[in-house]
Parts: sequence; structure tokens; C-alpha cells
Amino acid sequence: MKATHFVAAAALTPPALSNPLVSSEELQRLITLEELIAGAQELQSHAGLGGGNRAFGGKGHNATVDWLYDTLTGLDYYDVTKQEFVELFSGGKATLSANGVDYKPGLMTYTPSGTVSAPLVVVSNLGCVAKDYPAEIEGNIALISRGECTFAQKATNAKTAGAAGAVIYNNQAGQLSGTLGGVGNYVPVVGINQEEGNALLAAVEAGETTAELDVNSILENRTTFNVIAETKGGDKNNVLALGGHSDSVEAGPGINDDGSGIIGVLTVAKALTKFTTNNAVRFAFWSAEEFGKLGSYYYIKQVNQTESEVEKIRAYLNFDMIASPNYHYGVYDGDGSAFNLSGPPGSAQIERDFEDFYKSKGAAFVPSEFSGRSDYAAFLENGIPSGGLFTGAEVIKTEEEAELFGGQAGVAYDVNYHQPGDTIDNLNHEAFLLNTQSIANSVAKYALSFDSLPKADAGVRKRAAERHRNVKRFASHTHSHSGPCGEDALLV
Repeated sequence: MKATHFVAAAALTPPALSNPLVSSEELQRLITLEELIAGAQELQSHAGLGGGNRAFGGKGHNATVDWLYDTLTGLDYYDVTKQEFVELFSGGKATLSANGVDYKPGLMTYTPSGTVSAPLVVVSNLGCVAKDYPAEIEGNIALISRGECTFAQKATNAKTAGAAGAVIYNNQAGQLSGTLGGVGNYVPVVGINQEEGNALLAAVEAGETTAELDVNSILENRTTFNVIAETKGGDKNNVLALGGHSDSVEAGPGINDDGSGIIGVLTVAKALTKFTTNNAVRFAFWSAEEFGKLGSYYYIKQVNQTESEVEKIRAYLNFDMIASPNYHYGVYDGDGSAFNLSGPPGSAQIERDFEDFYKSKGAAFVPSEFSGRSDYAAFLENGIPSGGLFTGAEVIKTEEEAELFGGQAGVAYDVNYHQPGDTIDNLNHEAFLLNTQSIANSVAKYALSFDSLPKADAGVRKRAAERHRNVKRFASHTHSHSGPCGEDALLV
């Protein structure tokens, strides 16, 4: 990988001294729905250049990176950096049919290619141990339930048992597409939704079922970029960092995931230019999140080359999917009161500050599990106080939540999660606007003062980081929240 410095060169001139000091009310007032939708439309056009997606390193995502960089540079308020790195991209297409019926498989990233025509054989239990695989699996296609162990372990076990391919079906509602976490000794493997899985189980039970599985996988190194913009003014020893990921999955344009987050962050960055700040504010647009939070991990690795630079980051705020069509207002559970997994010291206060905002607007909110399944993971693992917002992915909205937030109970928060339908028409405008105002409120608060947040010494950071080092990096946005929810992973 090509290393680059993590921030731009020192500013030559500060922002206009005539600008007033930032205030929450004034910053929020500059946030308009029209600007948010215009930004989302821009991302939609980028996806069109990439064949319908903004997957990292592709034409669509490169257009997004260039647009972000040019927009932020043109404001003449920030030091803006493109941080280059190289990562392995996995993509491609897959088809699946059985007894003449076509299914809609999701590609598992890092799966090998292969074409198989063979009977389906149901794997016992969850396919996590060798004894789950019957002798007749050899040369055939394993049909495996999601659950308990990683997709990679299932694919490896199937290979060891002699299977020619594997189909993993979801154990909850929603499409299943995940990652194997890296190249390995796997059979060609795809994921399908629960309904299709049940249909295949019934077909096998009724008699021999021959399936045709065709996986065309692409593996290639791609150069990509994080975009980092830091205010020219403000105390450089006390930095608020915030961001979201600029890439989408290959299956769709990613206008909610995470176009909504980066447009919200960018809109606040543009509005902030009307003000001065006491503390420096660093806006980050991460690449390759969909492949395991690669951009944010690369960034923090560079920051860690100088211990003093890590200590300057007083807080990190993450915004990943903030306009889900069947939304809830999720606030990351910094104090661990809902999920028994707290963030580093200061995270509890960040959670309370977000909650106070929604209370001030008369809006309900629920906790989201701080499980490390978005770009904040790298910051948690380095003991940096963290927080953020999330409006839901493929998990089903409950009756209780429908009463709190409206929308449809029994339907996913985002029915187009990781699908071609995640377009500009997939955004809830009310959630988009209020959540971006919430971002503005937090930026204004911490740009003025970090008095409410502890400045952790190296020992405190180390202890906080150790609690999060075992969190899985290669998981999806199956973020949990209070109340019933599905299994929380996309490695699993």
C-alpha cells in the first residue's frame, strides 16, 4: 500500500475572522432538504457512470471521490487531502436455478468462480462442524442455513467435505449477501433470502433437486482514496472528527447506504464555512467500508504512526444510513446500558448529547448497538470517544417502533438495503433532514468546546481499546437496537 500523510499541510490562512463563532441554531438553520436531495441526486448520477453502483475503485465511486474533493477544496475553508491506498476488490455476478426455477442469489465477496450443475444436499444443523456434512455432499451443492459461525467457515467446511458449491440461506427476512472476509480455500458460494431457502428445502424434501450455480467472481487490486477535510482554523490539538463511507456495494447505487450519511456530513461542512470554530473539525469520507471498513482502518493506521496525533482526536462521530425509508432514529449506545458494550470514556456523553437533541425536537429515539459494524470501529479500537446515528437496514420494524416513528411494522427499515433499489427514491426526507440537523448540532457543540468530554491519557485509551479489539471488522450494517432484532453480522 502507498502510505500518505493523514492530514493536509498546515493552513496558510485562517477562515475570515469576521465570521461569527458557530452556534447550533444558526448552523441548523442553514441545512435545507433541497440541498440534501441535490447532493443525493449527484451521487445517483455518479452511480450511472459506474453501471449502477459506486463500488470502491470503480468509475462511479471515483466520480464521488473527485466530486467530494473538488467541492470541499472549492470552499477555501478546509485543508483537503486525498489519502491513497490499495485494497483487493471482489465483485462479479452469480446465478442460481433449481428444477427450472430461477432464484436471486447474492454474491459473497471473495468467493471463487465456478459453474456447477449438481443435486442440492441439505447440511445438518448450521454447517459449522464437519459432522454436519453428510457423505452424499461430495460433488454436490451444499444447502446451508445462516447462523452461529462465519460464512467463510461454512464455505471452508463445504470444500473440505467435497462439495462442489454452496448456497447459504438467510435465517431471517431479507436478502443475504455477505463477505468471506478474504481469499481462502472455499467452494463457490452465494446467499439467498429466507423465503427462497425455505422453497429449496421443501423441494429437496420432495425429491432430488438439481441446481445450476454459476459464479463469476472478480478479484483485483484497486487504488482508492479517503477524502479528509480539516478546518483551517480552530485548535489543532483538539479535533472533532466525523464522517461516513463514500462507497456502495456493487449491487446498487447506495444512495441511503451511505449516500445519505456523506451528503449529511458534506452539507454540514458547507454550512460551517459561515462560522469560526474554537476547535478544529475534521470531515472524513471513507472508502471501501463495504469491504470491511478498509478506508477508516487505513486512516487510523497512519494516524497511529504518531501517538500525539491520535491524542488530538477528542471524539469521532459516524453517520451511516441516516435516511432509511422505514426509519427509526437510532443513537449509538455509548454508555452500554442497552447492549452491555460501552464505548471509550466520553462515548456515554456523546450519546446523551444526541438524545438531548431529539428530545428538544420532540422526536423519539432508540439505542443502536455499538458493535463495531461501521467505520467507528477503528476509533473504538483506539480508545477514541465515539457516537453517531443510524436509521436501520434489513432488520424488521416492530409494532412498538411503528407507534414511535410511524412507518410499517413487519417491514425492514430499508427494503432496498444492498439492492439496486437503493436510489434517490429510497430516502425518507423527514429523517434525512432531522438527522442532518442533528449532525449540525453536534458539530457546533464540539467545535465550541470539549469540556463535557474527558481527555483520556494513553492508559485509559489502551484499556478502552482492548475492550473492542475482538469486535469483527468484516460485518455488515445489521446494526441492532433495543427490542427484538435479527442476528447481527454479515460475516455470520
